[in-house]
Amino acid sequence: MTVPHPDRLGVPDAADVVVPARRPSLWHGQAPVAAVVALGGGIGAAARYGASLLWPTQTGGFPWTTFWVNVVGCAVIGVFMVVITDVWAAHRLVRPFFGTGVLGGFTTFSTYAVDIERLVDKGRPGTGLVYLAATLLAALASVGLAVAAARRILAVRRP
Repeated sequence: MTVPHPDRLGVPDAADVVVPARRPSLWHGQAPVAAVVALGGGIGAAARYGASLLWPTQTGGFPWTTFWVNVVGCAVIGVFMVVITDVWAAHRLVRPFFGTGVLGGFTTFSTYAVDIERLVDKGRPGTGLVYLAATLLAALASVGLAVAAARRILAVRRP
């Protein structure tokens, strides 16, 4: 056992001192991100609701409005991601506001799932299955084609 030098009793070594990390201020942390996502989500959800009022789905019918909202929303997400990652250095809140908020609120997995459930409950499981697969395939194709088109139009080449 070693005994500390009498002059250093009670004084920690520099290596023993732990300095707590400074927390970022609320404004520079996640509060603005959460705020713009919420604002954008409200805008996107309102736009989706407006689409459902303009083009209502008949009870038991194929949910074309939700289908096209999801397909168009995915295409816009593809173009948006090309623009903010390959073309334009966007402000740190643009992606959460528009990508996560507006487009996340506009496109909808929950309504898609409820539409499938309603079709099955109305005795139309075949239509529900077609809707399930068609939405998935169309949304994936939409985002892929939109990315390719945006890169071609904007002449963006990835290394």
